[in-house]
Amino acid sequence: MTKIIPLLLCTLFAANAVGQVSNSENATISYPAAYFEEYSPVTVNDMLDRIPGISLALEGEVIPRINSQQNQQRGLGGSDQILINGKRMAGKSNEARAQLDRIPAAQVEYIEIVRSNSADLDVQNSGQLVNIVLKESVSANSISGELGATLFQDGKLAPIGSFSFSGQSARLNYVLSADIKSGYEAMESFETSRSPDLSLVETRAFDRIRDQTTYSLNSSVVYNPSDSDRLAVNGLFSKADPPVELLRTITDLASSPASELLEREHIPATQENWELGGDYQHNFSNSRFKALFIANERNNSVARQRFVSYPPATSESPNLFLDTRSNYRERIFRSSYSWNLEQGQGLELGLERAQTIQHSQLRLGLPVKGTSSPAYGNLVPIKVPNAISKVEEIRYEGFAIHNWQINSRISLESSLLYEVSEISQSGEVSNTRDFDFIKPKIDLRYNMTNSLQLRLSIDKDISQLSFADFSANTNERDEDQDTISGNPELEQEEWWRYTLNADYRLLDDGGAWNTRLFYYDISKAIGRIDISNSPASLQATNGNVGDGTVYGVDSNLSIRLGFVGLDRALLTAGILLQESYIDDPLIARERRVVPFDRGNFRFGFRHDIPALNVNYGFNYRDGIDGNRPFWDIDNVQYIGSNSFLNFYAEKVGFAGFTFRFEAENLLDHESCRMRYRYQGYLRDGLLREIEDQCSTVGVLYSIKVRGNF
Repeated sequence: MTKIIPLLLCTLFAANAVGQVSNSENATISYPAAYFEEYSPVTVNDMLDRIPGISLALEGEVIPRINSQQNQQRGLGGSDQILINGKRMAGKSNEARAQLDRIPAAQVEYIEIVRSNSADLDVQNSGQLVNIVLKESVSANSISGELGATLFQDGKLAPIGSFSFSGQSARLNYVLSADIKSGYEAMESFETSRSPDLSLVETRAFDRIRDQTTYSLNSSVVYNPSDSDRLAVNGLFSKADPPVELLRTITDLASSPASELLEREHIPATQENWELGGDYQHNFSNSRFKALFIANERNNSVARQRFVSYPPATSESPNLFLDTRSNYRERIFRSSYSWNLEQGQGLELGLERAQTIQHSQLRLGLPVKGTSSPAYGNLVPIKVPNAISKVEEIRYEGFAIHNWQINSRISLESSLLYEVSEISQSGEVSNTRDFDFIKPKIDLRYNMTNSLQLRLSIDKDISQLSFADFSANTNERDEDQDTISGNPELEQEEWWRYTLNADYRLLDDGGAWNTRLFYYDISKAIGRIDISNSPASLQATNGNVGDGTVYGVDSNLSIRLGFVGLDRALLTAGILLQESYIDDPLIARERRVVPFDRGNFRFGFRHDIPALNVNYGFNYRDGIDGNRPFWDIDNVQYIGSNSFLNFYAEKVGFAGFTFRFEAENLLDHESCRMRYRYQGYLRDGLLREIEDQCSTVGVLYSIKVRGNF
């Protein structure tokens, strides 16, 4: 890699590129529909795949969090990465990116990559924006669909399918779609346990099958009753029943003779999600009013039942019952009024209100002395503190956003947000707390040329708490600990983010190069804290552990290979190098900030051959070794680097149908981890056990057929 990267960088100013783009003084790049015709695209995503550097605009600058709920955007916010006809979608689960495979390419007028700040934009531009502009037509309808299947390592064949109906009629624009996606997974895993002197103590081999299929319905309707008014409504419904079956063989090598234990787990589960969003906009002569709302709900239920047996006997007995249920709801309303102060300046004032509620429940049954219950898998109910809970947050956020086009090459966007909120918890624990935050942001951009842009950004970010951490929950990281206590005193992480970005677009659509330097200053970082009653019974839960720092560099290159005779070929490369540290009182040492790892590198190649209606390519990604440790009160787990190689080939065949072959995880990568367990506190350093585990899901093969009707 050290030889390849310099070679790629040297080509930045020497590439002979293909294709046409238009660069304007505000650094916006436009790709007309005619640019994509030779590739015979079916959907908007097919068009985006042909644009150099598109992944940078689509991915944005997302801060990774500990879990998926923390990764969610706090409320609606004023930022987005994708616009359709210059407008954002009022959605979170149902957001604009999910629409890109549902909009036919035939309806696209042009695609813009917007690198500027402007009061005319419907959102704040946090990096780059992709604006999909659709054709204006009196009446046009289109039907598109995809059918296919995926073959898994155990021989399972799972279906893939989607159907989309979209069109325009006078002032009405609509997209209706249905999808079926497989989340099937067949995992094989093997673990060894060793004593501190490295002698083998135990082995664990298990096979786990998750038989998940997700069904979803999606709709988006936009109506323009007049040239000054716009009304949009979006809807989503999704349902899945992802049961898991697991068989674990545990061999105790410390006993003489060695003994064997079989554990079978049956884990039925259900997932359901719906969302309704809408927005209204009215344009005055020199100003505009906007109002958006979202209502959504997620319901999850998982019942884990474990049974044990001792070969050669075949009879088994219940060993664990663990049932968790959650209901998560959001109700968000946002309105604003914006106007032009004078030439080159605009101001937006607004208010957002958000209500977030989570109900959670946990039930635990164990094979101990007492009265068993059928409702607990014929085991004895165990009282778990803080197992039934309702957490509610009411949040108000006032904001002011000012855009200033200082001159033809320099623009400045500055904003100030003031947030007040109340978080209350009821159930087995009652607690109410009030918070308030001031969140400033500045975004300065300088277009040195139409191709080269420099950007400086400074802002404060407040994390979205995972309400699951407020009450007792399952411990997903450690099989030896079934549940983890809740923390009603958890507070939001606070981040100061400093970013310097250089973005260069090669002339004549030859490619793109972007490098981002970042520095994050974190307050109240979330990690494990000690809640033990005594040293003989150690317990930890998620809590605020202190202040930390994250810094690094992320560089991406996307370049066409016409200079080596490969017309219509696109090479992508990127590398992320980052470091972080925080002083953790739980372990009495400095550690990395979870979940930031050391970084990764990636390569991609795509080659279109329009004369044959063929394209093919690959994507490779690997992490840097020593990536991600998770520290707990009495153990530390080191997660190994993930390495993935995916290949695809596509052919436009008869009747305009597109046939696609995909192969994922071609290297048959094993995900490995190593855990060190300690006697008592980890900080005391008395090593008790070393666990080494590797698992794989094998190579996946898919065949898909897509087309418009």
